[in-house]
Amino acid sequence: MFWCYIGAMSTSPCGLDPLAGLSALDDPVRQRLYQYIASSDEPVAREDAAAAAGISRTLAAYHLDKLAKAGILSVSYARPAGRSGPGAGRPAKRYARTRDELSVSVPPRNYRLLADLLVTAMAADDAGTVRSAISAAARRAGRDVPAQRGIVSTLEDFGYEPVVNAAGDIELRNCPFEQLARQYTEAVCGLNLDLIQGMLEGAGEPPQRAALTPCERRCCVTVRARRYRGRQR
Repeated sequence: MFWCYIGAMSTSPCGLDPLAGLSALDDPVRQRLYQYIASSDEPVAREDAAAAAGISRTLAAYHLDKLAKAGILSVSYARPAGRSGPGAGRPAKRYARTRDELSVSVPPRNYRLLADLLVTAMAADDAGTVRSAISAAARRAGRDVPAQRGIVSTLEDFGYEPVVNAAGDIELRNCPFEQLARQYTEAVCGLNLDLIQGMLEGAGEPPQRAALTPCERRCCVTVRARRYRGRQR
């Protein structure tokens, strides 16, 4: 896992320099490539990434491999859909946003450790007292968020990367608590739900619009479209 804090300079547990890794995104072309790949639910071929960024396939391959080397993208191999067997050619590279993390803090901070302690205590609380207190705190935190710009902008501010799908539902492409959610899935997904329902309440919206919809590569919460007399808006 990439969760790295640096003072003057250090390397991650995997031997990567987190500052150097993040600096790999200090390029407009790489930013476009990363944003396109991050918006996709499936790994992306070089050709598609190049077309989206408006550059050649060769240049895209160079930048994509740089991002992969930095630990920002993961690489897999697959043949184009519908091609298999002899004569189908070699599997081509596909790129996806990694689920690992690069984090830099100067001076060193370890908020992840504090969060880990709190979630561990909540998971070990058989009586439910700690869970109830943290759940209520998450709901209050959501309600206290200024929501004048709308729920989508609020979710963007919190790092959820919201996208409105064809049905009008708001899907969340990123879980800001991804690493903790892997270990304490039920607890963290519940807190996500509490926080987002609080945001809806603060915006004057029905909190029931937020529902748990577990998904491997996205946040576990979806905000359903507003429905009035059979119509969506």
